[in-house]
Amino acid sequence: MNIAIMGAGLSGLACAITLEKAGIRPAIFEKRSQVGDRFVNGEALLSIFTHPDRDNIATFSDQYGIYLSPTSHIQRMELFSKNKKAVIEGHLGFSNIRGREQDSFEAQLERQTKSTIKFHSEETYEQLLSDYTHVVLAAGDGAYSKSMKNFREDFTVSIKGVTISGKFDRYTVMSWLDYDLAPFGYGFLIPYSEKEANLSIAIPDIPKNAHVHISDLWDVFYQKVRSQLVQNLPITDQFQITQYPIGICNSPRIGNTYFVGNCYGSMMPFMGFGQYAAILSGVYAAYDLCGMGNYEELMKPLRQSYENSLVLRKAMEQLSNEGLDRIIHSLQGDWADKLFQSHRINPLKIASYLLRPYIKLKNE
Repeated sequence: MNIAIMGAGLSGLACAITLEKAGIRPAIFEKRSQVGDRFVNGEALLSIFTHPDRDNIATFSDQYGIYLSPTSHIQRMELFSKNKKAVIEGHLGFSNIRGREQDSFEAQLERQTKSTIKFHSEETYEQLLSDYTHVVLAAGDGAYSKSMKNFREDFTVSIKGVTISGKFDRYTVMSWLDYDLAPFGYGFLIPYSEKEANLSIAIPDIPKNAHVHISDLWDVFYQKVRSQLVQNLPITDQFQITQYPIGICNSPRIGNTYFVGNCYGSMMPFMGFGQYAAILSGVYAAYDLCGMGNYEELMKPLRQSYENSLVLRKAMEQLSNEGLDRIIHSLQGDWADKLFQSHRINPLKIASYLLRPYIKLKNE
């Protein structure tokens, strides 16, 4: 068995590490100049989206032998709608940094990988398929999956993010659900440290946003956050993505090709994060290759989480600012803290179940 991994991101490196534990050294091909050679941004592993796994970092370590050091554990989440605020407290997950930083998750995984990574790779999927018995597609987006007619694109999203300097509580993340700031989308602030943070805004490219440009929204959002935090928040780095596809593969495996990470569809439609699913998809592909499980069966829970998240995304498109105010107001209190930390209740599953009939009626 001769395995090629196309892409040295989270899923590709997680796959390689898992294969190496079984004595298999895959060939890794990466078109960029280094691991994490992309914009810098903050992301979060929120346990509310990974039920029943409440501690992703411990799970990766204890169950899969993948060791990650987040920038912080999240103890407080502040949610803002147009007129309301909710504060959720407790062990809510972890924050981390992505991209061209020495402590990014990509860089941490590279340090655990023994296999050689060929950078500046120009090999195509077709070339790898002819040279290797198995190919793991971990290219970072759904382009190859779409070209193979194996990707259901549900919508696209545009994102603008910056790195800002200031004074931050590294244990607190903030999110804005205000359609005056981000129509049918959201904004968030994730600290890297006490002195730096990622501030981003994201909107879906849906018909209701046909005449909305994220660059036009940015100044208003940025000024809102500066005023709210009573800080100048100078920008030291920035990025912008337009029409990034959000979707999922019809089949996680075709022949001897495995689709993992964003090539599979690991990004959650609701809030955009997808690191948990990306890493697990790489691990599960390796399990299948080593005869330790069936990739399609292992991916079923992650697929269901994606579908549940898609329901919440569609529900957001039916709401107004008044509706968001009611939701944020309802999240204030001890019961909400317990809901976010319950081991027995899957909030994502319950919310999607309750919202399905509402969305259907709205669309009729």
